[in-house]
Amino acid sequence: MTVQELVASLTLEEKAGLCSGADFWHTKAVERLGIPAIKVSDGPHGLRTQKEGSANPNDSIEAVCFPAGCATAASFDPALTRRMGAALGREARASGVQILLGPAVNIKRSPLCGRNFEYYSEDPYLAGELAAGFIDGVQSEGVGTSIKHFAANDQETRRLSCNSRIDERTLHEIYLPAFETAVKKAQPWTVMCSYNRVNGTYASENEFLLTDMLRNAWGFDGFVMSDWGAVNDRVKGVAAGLELEMPGSGGVNDRKLVAAVQAGTLDEAVLDRAVTRILNIVLRAADLARQPAVFDRTADHRLAAELAKQSGVLLRNLGALPLRKGQKVVYIGAYADRPRYQGGGSSHVNTAAVSAMDAAVMNDRRVTYVEGFPADRDQRDEEEFLRAVTAAEDADVAVIFAGLPDSFESEGGDRKHMRLPDCQNNLIARVAAVQKNTVVVLHTGAPVECPWADDVSSVLCMYLAGEGVGEAEDALLWGEANPCGRLPETWPLRLEDTPCYLDFPGDGVTADYREGVYVGYRWYDARKMPVRWPFGHGLSYTGYVYRDAALSADTMAADGSVTVRVTVKNSGAMAGAEVVQLYVTDATGTPVPGGRVPQALRGFQKVFLEPGEEQEITFTLTPRDLSRYSAEIHDWYAAPGKYEVRIGHSSRDIRATLKLHYAGSAALPLAVDETTPLGVLLADERTAPIIRAAMQANAKAAENGGGDGLMPPEAMAQMLDGLTIRNMINFGGPEAEANLLPMLDALKKAVE
Repeated sequence: MTVQELVASLTLEEKAGLCSGADFWHTKAVERLGIPAIKVSDGPHGLRTQKEGSANPNDSIEAVCFPAGCATAASFDPALTRRMGAALGREARASGVQILLGPAVNIKRSPLCGRNFEYYSEDPYLAGELAAGFIDGVQSEGVGTSIKHFAANDQETRRLSCNSRIDERTLHEIYLPAFETAVKKAQPWTVMCSYNRVNGTYASENEFLLTDMLRNAWGFDGFVMSDWGAVNDRVKGVAAGLELEMPGSGGVNDRKLVAAVQAGTLDEAVLDRAVTRILNIVLRAADLARQPAVFDRTADHRLAAELAKQSGVLLRNLGALPLRKGQKVVYIGAYADRPRYQGGGSSHVNTAAVSAMDAAVMNDRRVTYVEGFPADRDQRDEEEFLRAVTAAEDADVAVIFAGLPDSFESEGGDRKHMRLPDCQNNLIARVAAVQKNTVVVLHTGAPVECPWADDVSSVLCMYLAGEGVGEAEDALLWGEANPCGRLPETWPLRLEDTPCYLDFPGDGVTADYREGVYVGYRWYDARKMPVRWPFGHGLSYTGYVYRDAALSADTMAADGSVTVRVTVKNSGAMAGAEVVQLYVTDATGTPVPGGRVPQALRGFQKVFLEPGEEQEITFTLTPRDLSRYSAEIHDWYAAPGKYEVRIGHSSRDIRATLKLHYAGSAALPLAVDETTPLGVLLADERTAPIIRAAMQANAKAAENGGGDGLMPPEAMAQMLDGLTIRNMINFGGPEAEANLLPMLDALKKAVE
């Protein structure tokens, strides 16, 4: 039978039942019609699927743990997230899983969000491109994905009910684009709605999100499922576009759907639509699940280690790295022996990791080890501290393996501060005081304050790098792999510098996103604020030279595009990979409600180069890349005029700046009345000629507002900028009124 025939054959009760889960991990089957159940599973960096026969949903199978989202994002490489996704797809299918619950693409609004380790970036462009690669990879193996958590679920505090209050521009410009890119480029089979409310309406019943944007604007053709327990009003949810409730309510909400249809408050056609969308995916998944599954645990572990190598970010290096054979090296910190390589919560994978000490033994590194501090708590033991400091003083190089314990950073709760455990900060400072070649290796899911950063020689950030973390650390520390990761988020000097410091996580009822579009580097750049390490930053054991940056044309047409070219050369003696980043700056000078961000990422490419090798990198820019979201027209808008195209090694290491003119002719609506400031009218090419002519004809009226030398020219110019037609009439009297009222009519006609 076709899907339409199946829906026509279902009873009302069966239709309602198909819209909720059978248990924690399965959809419902209808055996009489041959409709199968399918299995879903966490998570975005490794399978957390329940063992067959176990009654405990947290009793999961052993599986490969790949780097978490915070680490894979540092690769700046969608091809790498695609490889990871494909491996997860193969493992999922071999384990009887049809839909993988990931990727997680919520924006890193604050470093304190307890679930940041699962998310990709503070930048929506980067997050969207990486997510599309991951989805392509998983679904290429016949397994679906569920991109999450839609939308504006950027904190754990009161996440079940908190109201994310966001203005229209910010929502469209920062918090929706990663989902949009992933949906348009990769078409995930499902989308998972979040727990929270968005501007007063629960995401699970938010028609604007689930229908207007997801389906009508972006063309999503799968089904929407709830996060586990995220349903508020089940009937409203179905009407708004939420098809599947997980894990189900034991029949409670099914009966509400039946009652609503019988009472006429829910059109049965709407329920049929939901069932059709679910069955389209269920039948596809069941059909693909019959194909043979090939899964190589050993090969996927090697891939996990390779991903970790590609994601490690060398933040600082004054020469202590790479380590050299024959040096006397001491490893300090429990994370050298028991690394933290994944976060806590629904994405936690049942696996075992290779530690840096394990890898050192395998590779005969001949390092010594002192615990120094524990891995799971903030506890200072003075005797152990002295052992560590003495060993560091006696060594050629001291490598301190630091990080955040699970108790500091996990799904379910937000961090209270941005510090490492005090015991770790204290020991790093003491070791650095006696050993100039101190190296710090960080295992965190988000930025931490690093008060010792200027006192150590080198810092290597591994984020939460999965089960191959030790092998990756060993290769990066000893120079057998060249660091090529980049920061997918800004590392601020202190928590108080962060954009939403005064508002995160809100009062427990409402989270006000008052920083607007100034998230991450947009905020720090706008304020010209020093940071510990900027967005996109990452060092290498080699060097890269940029040259011959150019545009294919100096002007972009309203319906055209421009190609950006730059040649990158490896100028050092070691093979490596450079991440070329492209930023766009609006230099038109047009007024922007909510403010103009200094620059925005609009492209990136990772290129592998042998010593002396060079390669031309190209990007294509379109009008959308120049655009901001305009609440005035409820759409994307690029003002005509001047733009800058910036090519760089990081957001604060720009190697080339190119000038571009945009020849678009569309103009935003302009409301004109007696109170419209002259500055606004002079900035609009439709009204500027009329105002200039009027100002010349009514110079005396303008001068009476502050002439005769009472104001300096700058103040006079600013006062005139804010002068209104009403002011000019008041200053000029009846004669001015007779001249200016006809001009007002002309202005209104000019903007019609």
